[in-house]
Amino acid sequence: MESHISAKDKEVNKTIILLIATLATFLTPFMGTSLIVALPTIANDLAVNAILLSWISTAYILTSAMFAVPFGKIADIYGMKKNVYGITILTISTFLAAISPSAEFLIVTRAIQGIASAMIFVTGLAIITSVFPPQERGKAIGINITAGYIGIVMGPALGGFLTQYVGWRSIFYFIVPLGLLVIALVLWKMKGAEWGECKGEKLDYWGSLVYILMLALILMGFSSITGLLGMLMVIVGIVGFITFVIWELRVENPVLEIRLFLKNRMFAFSNLAALISYVGIVAVSFLLSLYLQFIKGFEPEVAGLVLVVQTIFMVIMSPIAGRLSDRLEPGKLASLGMAMITMGLLIFALLTDETSLYVIILGLAILGIGIGVFSAPNMNAIMGSVERKYFGVASATVSTMRL
Repeated sequence: MESHISAKDKEVNKTIILLIATLATFLTPFMGTSLIVALPTIANDLAVNAILLSWISTAYILTSAMFAVPFGKIADIYGMKKNVYGITILTISTFLAAISPSAEFLIVTRAIQGIASAMIFVTGLAIITSVFPPQERGKAIGINITAGYIGIVMGPALGGFLTQYVGWRSIFYFIVPLGLLVIALVLWKMKGAEWGECKGEKLDYWGSLVYILMLALILMGFSSITGLLGMLMVIVGIVGFITFVIWELRVENPVLEIRLFLKNRMFAFSNLAALISYVGIVAVSFLLSLYLQFIKGFEPEVAGLVLVVQTIFMVIMSPIAGRLSDRLEPGKLASLGMAMITMGLLIFALLTDETSLYVIILGLAILGIGIGVFSAPNMNAIMGSVERKYFGVASATVSTMRL
């Protein structure tokens, strides 16, 4: 049947699919970072104590990380389009978050948002890799990654602006129409389309359960590592991780193919590089937003405008680097980008209360260029190093590195 489709129609379909994946890729990290600047306002509005306040952010990130890999495997078995419908859950839970009457209700909706985001984020990159041929894949991945980084960096900026002028609930209302747009595009343009190379395999339920519990214990434990309970959670989580690895190496259809890390050096080291880069990038976005407001005394919207410098350079460089990775060695481009990220992080490591705004902007520009040059080639290397049947799990692994 595909032979009857014109080349132009195929191109339109690929463009629509890229648009759907890109919008979804923007929404998930934006939901994770947009409330950073709004937390003090939420605390006052809902009379939240410090512990509950921290869970407003933690609940989202924790559930996203916990469910990413299982949903990636589900996508490979049952089809990726089914996971895209997670946007419906995200949209509904976002609306409920906007009308939250209490902090506890908001935390529950944030946890549901995290689960829905895991469904969406793990499939976007996998669908792009499935639809676009290798010679076009880097450019498409570059565009998709740009949207993700825009979501990460624009979250605090736009969140601060909306909080100051419209109120913190407007952050969630802003997401709802975008979610509805993605739902409409999926229903309209992805009829009959489906991707999944592991049909017939059984989902590893026990492995999925151990993975979810293990990751929850480790992440929650590290958030309170200075206390005895936190240390115990980390220890039990590490034991769970070892158990998970042993189980996955023995089970017939593992939820996470551990052998990919053991036998595929490109996949293993590119994922490690992604983890390192995300740690630095998200730390800068979070800490610098606080530095600009509390140390430099800027209003939330001014701090947001300064942070936009990084986004601008990321937007410019990511598609260019993605296109170059289709022609040049992705590993070399990613290494160049990582060197620039390191240079930018060094500038911020030396910040004092007297540091000039020009130096801060220079650091953000260098960091933005480095991220743009690193991300798409590195992601292209990861997705290009695995077989089609592992696209969902590979995409989910990258998402876990991000979270």
